[in-house]
Amino acid sequence: MRLKTLLIIICLAISMIPIVIIGGIEGFQSTMPLIGLITIVTFAASLIMAYLITRPIENLTKKIDGISKGELDIKLEKSEIYEINMLTNSLNRVMASLKLAVHKVGVKKGEIFEDAVKAKEAVEKKHEDLLDSITGWAWETDEKGVYTFCSKNISNILGYAPGEIIGKNFFDAIPSENTKKTKQVFDRAGKKKKPIENLENWYVNKNGEKVYVMTNGVPFFDDDGSLLGYRGVDIDIAREKRAEGKIRKLNKDLSDLKMEITELLNERERHMFKNFDKIGVTKEKLDEKWSEHEFDSVFIFDENANILDCNENMYKRLGYSKSEMLSLNMTDFDALESKEDIAKKINQVKKNGVTSFKTIHKRKDGSAVLVHENLQYLKDKNAFKCIVREDYSLKKSS
Repeated sequence: MRLKTLLIIICLAISMIPIVIIGGIEGFQSTMPLIGLITIVTFAASLIMAYLITRPIENLTKKIDGISKGELDIKLEKSEIYEINMLTNSLNRVMASLKLAVHKVGVKKGEIFEDAVKAKEAVEKKHEDLLDSITGWAWETDEKGVYTFCSKNISNILGYAPGEIIGKNFFDAIPSENTKKTKQVFDRAGKKKKPIENLENWYVNKNGEKVYVMTNGVPFFDDDGSLLGYRGVDIDIAREKRAEGKIRKLNKDLSDLKMEITELLNERERHMFKNFDKIGVTKEKLDEKWSEHEFDSVFIFDENANILDCNENMYKRLGYSKSEMLSLNMTDFDALESKEDIAKKINQVKKNGVTSFKTIHKRKDGSAVLVHENLQYLKDKNAFKCIVREDYSLKKSS
C-alpha cells in the first residue's frame, strides 16, 4: 500500500470518532450536514497532509536512484519535515565521502556504477548460459534437502518447471524404495564434508514415469562448519544404461557362442584322432609332426600380447605385411579371445611352460580361419612363442 493512501485512510478513520459522538448525541438525521462537512474537511486535510509528507520522500527516492547510477552532482533539497531533513543531511555526507574516494582513486564514475552493473549483468548471463548448456540440470538445496534453486533444464528431463520444484524436498521425486538409501549417501557426505560422486538413482518425472539419473554434488557449510545444503548436477543416463545392458547381453551371447564353437572344435578333434587311432597314428606323433611342419605360422609376443616377431607364413596367411603385423596385438586378430582371456593364458603359459587351444583368427580382409594355437614360454627371453596351425580337417569338410 502506498504511504499517501495509508495517510488518507488514517485521517478518515480518525474523523469517524467525532462523527459517531455527534451522531450519537444529536441523532444522525439532524446532524447530516455537519457530518458531511466534517468528512469533506477531513478528506481535504488528509490530501494536503499526504502531499506534504510523501512529496519530499518521492523526490528523495528519485535522487537516491540517480546517485546509484553514478550521478554524484545531484543536490538534495532540504525539507520542512525534521526526519526527512536528517536523512537528507546523512545522504549529503555519504555523497561527499564518495566524491572524495572517486577523486583519490582516479576512476570515472561510470566505472564504479554503470560499468559495474553491466559487468554484473554479463556475469549473470554467462552463468545462466553455462547452466543451460549442460546436459543435465543444476540444483541447490538447504540443509533439509529442500530445493532453493533449480536450472530450467530440469523441464527437459523431469518435465517440471523450476518454479514447480523450488520449495519441494529433494527426495520427493525419488521412489520411496530408494529414498532411505539416497538419504544415507547424502548424510554421510555431509558429515564427512565430502562430495557425492556418480550416485545412480531412479527419479519419477511429472508424468509418473521413472528416469534413471546420475547425481554429482557437494555439501556447503557456514563459517562455523555447519551444513547449509548441497549443490550439484543431475544427468539423465537412461540411454547409457540401456547401452550397457545391450553390451552385457552381447558379451554373454559372444561368450555362449565361443563355448559352442570350442565344443564343436573339440568334438571335431576327438573325432579326427579316433580316425587316426585306426591307422596307428598317435596324437603325440601328430603334434610332433605339426610342430616341425614347414607350413606352420609362428610369432613371438611379449607379456602384453604385443607381437615382437613373426615368420613369413604368419603375416601372409592373415593378409598383412610384416611391418603391419609387428604393430599388432594378439587381440587385433583373435576373434574369440578377449584381452582378459589372453592375459589368463599368458599367465598359465608362464606358470606351466606350454598350453594349446583352438580359436578363430581374423584376416585383414575380414574373413576368418579356424586355427589351433600352441603357446610356449621362452624363459630366457621373457617372451612367448606361438605356433599356429590351420584346422585343415574342418576346412576340408566345409
